[in-house]
Amino acid sequence: MKPSSFSCLARWRAGWLLACFLAHLAASLAQTPLASREEALAAKLDVWGEAGLRQPNGPSYEFFAPLLPPLRYVNADFHHYPIVLSAPGALAKARLISNGSGVNLRGGTRSWNDVGTPVIFRVGPDELRFGEFIERVTGPRYAEGWLPIVQLDYSHAGSVFTQESFASVEPTLAEHGVVLLKFRLAEGAKGSVAVQVDSKNPPVVQQNTLRDEQGRVLVWFDSAWKWQRQRLVANLTDKDSVTLAIATTPMEVTTPSPLASNGFVRQRELCVKTWSELAGRGMQVSVPEPVVMDAWRSLLVGTHALIRSNRMHYSSGNQYDRLYQAEGCDALHALLWWGREVRPLAISQLDFTRKGLEFHQAGHKLQLMAHLRDYTRDDAFIREMRPRWEKEVRLIINSRTNAEGLFPREQYCGDIPTPVYSLNSNAKAWRALRDFAATLEAMGEHEEAQRLATVAAEFKQRILAAVAKSTRPAMPGFVPIALSGEEEPYETITGTKMGSYWNLMANYVLGTGILGEQRESALLDYLQQHGGLVMGMTRSRPSVTFWTGPHSANPLYGTRYVLTLLRRDEPDRALVSFYGMLAQGFTRDTFIAGEGGSLTPLDAHGRLFYCPPNTAGNSHFLTMLRHLLVQDWDADDDGQPDTLRLAFATSKRWLEDGKEIKVERAPTAFGETSFSLRSRLNAGEVLAEFTPPARAPKHALLRVRVPDGWQVFSARAGERELKLDAQGTVDVSALREKSALRFTVRKLN
Repeated sequence: MKPSSFSCLARWRAGWLLACFLAHLAASLAQTPLASREEALAAKLDVWGEAGLRQPNGPSYEFFAPLLPPLRYVNADFHHYPIVLSAPGALAKARLISNGSGVNLRGGTRSWNDVGTPVIFRVGPDELRFGEFIERVTGPRYAEGWLPIVQLDYSHAGSVFTQESFASVEPTLAEHGVVLLKFRLAEGAKGSVAVQVDSKNPPVVQQNTLRDEQGRVLVWFDSAWKWQRQRLVANLTDKDSVTLAIATTPMEVTTPSPLASNGFVRQRELCVKTWSELAGRGMQVSVPEPVVMDAWRSLLVGTHALIRSNRMHYSSGNQYDRLYQAEGCDALHALLWWGREVRPLAISQLDFTRKGLEFHQAGHKLQLMAHLRDYTRDDAFIREMRPRWEKEVRLIINSRTNAEGLFPREQYCGDIPTPVYSLNSNAKAWRALRDFAATLEAMGEHEEAQRLATVAAEFKQRILAAVAKSTRPAMPGFVPIALSGEEEPYETITGTKMGSYWNLMANYVLGTGILGEQRESALLDYLQQHGGLVMGMTRSRPSVTFWTGPHSANPLYGTRYVLTLLRRDEPDRALVSFYGMLAQGFTRDTFIAGEGGSLTPLDAHGRLFYCPPNTAGNSHFLTMLRHLLVQDWDADDDGQPDTLRLAFATSKRWLEDGKEIKVERAPTAFGETSFSLRSRLNAGEVLAEFTPPARAPKHALLRVRVPDGWQVFSARAGERELKLDAQGTVDVSALREKSALRFTVRKLN
């Protein structure tokens, strides 16, 4: 960029920062009331996010949750969002409708795939569908807050009916997506339940099973059920319950009934054991906020439930039930950060391709390989994958054929086929090449590493030159995805479809770190001030043929925006995104995301969202939570992580008196690390323990973020006094054994 452009950018940013400060001060002094929904959605500033920042102790779930009704509805005949029930990695996956109306119901619209024989549940003397009137539904919720055992209550005809369902994890049954269900009365002396199999031909009843025309089992049921008028019917009292099991894909009649010999209880215990063991692997996090604890466990469970054998699918039971490159790689990065095995899944990502997006894909593939090697140190696996990644290296190096040394035209993105000189693809490929050169250097392949590093350095300069030529001085914060002057700034980012897709792609550019501090700062300001965010989530403009209005959020694409904030040490703004996602980017209590969610309620009970569930939505939250607690950065920008930062962005509420934060076996680029922080504010201290990783980082830092009104004023490790900064941070680089630390705190006047 020319010096005059830098000056313009600096003046623009300085003016903006002053304006922000004055606006913030004025609002604080005037105690401006919270913006209405209409005002918030019409504003270019994320006014709800800014209000969250001003709350005592910063953003919170409790602040954002009441602002909108929850995500609930989908564009399907079953109307209420589906919950996928599956064993870990199973191929057959069942679909429970979240109001309890049935299992494997047909979607009707082309967005949804049929996944099995539909089974409908009805209650009461009039056999009304379970959950028909949403105001009478309590739930859905998970057993213990996070286990994939779904519980619902429905009030009808003077009784409250409770439904509980889960997928069998027993291998033979899991292969066919068998779901077990129990019905009982939570209130009322008696009631009735009916089960309707919505098959083309009426099922055949034989030996406590319903069978298809080929004699295969569709449903098993216990002895309390009776077959009446083409339906299973059971009468309930307050002292009993009834059970059944549904096969998503029909099973042979020789299969023993899952219900035999107290089978429901045995299958439930096995389900709890299997998922508890899975959740107990890898990094373990304990924070004093139940909704966060339930979320991370259920999101790890939900991600494993969406894996199909060795493929990380984007969703299940709809048009996104397949592999995607960027979104799939994001899910794998999150699993790596949480200490999960991803190598088999990485192979399918390397083998995947989609015509028209080859450069974009090459960047993701190489970046995944570099990250995987950082965390596993498995040189043998990287070498085994050589034919796959060498192809991507050759593509990047040999395809920079346009006049500016960049790639030829590629699709703007997956949904926009317009061919452009893409900053997104070029920047991703540069970062991947730079990082993979460092990977090869660490593996001892010095000559090839140097060759790639040299190409990457020259490539970066070409990209930055093209960015400088394409930037408009009148709006220096706008960085176009379509280079060579082919994209103009968007006054309101989500005012158009193209602006919305720019908003998604700009996050990827931020994630590459190519822009440098000054231009990066300007881009963040532009996103924050021109309609790019709502409650810290990435906004978009959906098609109004489906959505109830022109406002939606696509939060899963904001991961790199949040990571950029955290790298720049802006914790409270990152917490806006964290709690905004937790409160309004997921369904309540079941933590299910879609690709996008309307911000305009359909009714008082909920909003529409698109094609849930979503593994990239899961990974967005898991990635944020991990980085609130554990960060390993490449501070000197050479492709190798060198800095470890712990507890740098925790909620201040997590260290209120008597509370504790604990992280165990956290994978980092330096090996596993653990730490804990125990608050004893009223005793004037916070006690910490720190177990350093096996490989010493250049810098290791630990921070104590205490509630508003408190200050950390000294720290010791044993007899050693530690230097403390204004944010409560100490340097623990010299501690090479498990150490106890004591931070002294005091209440401000």
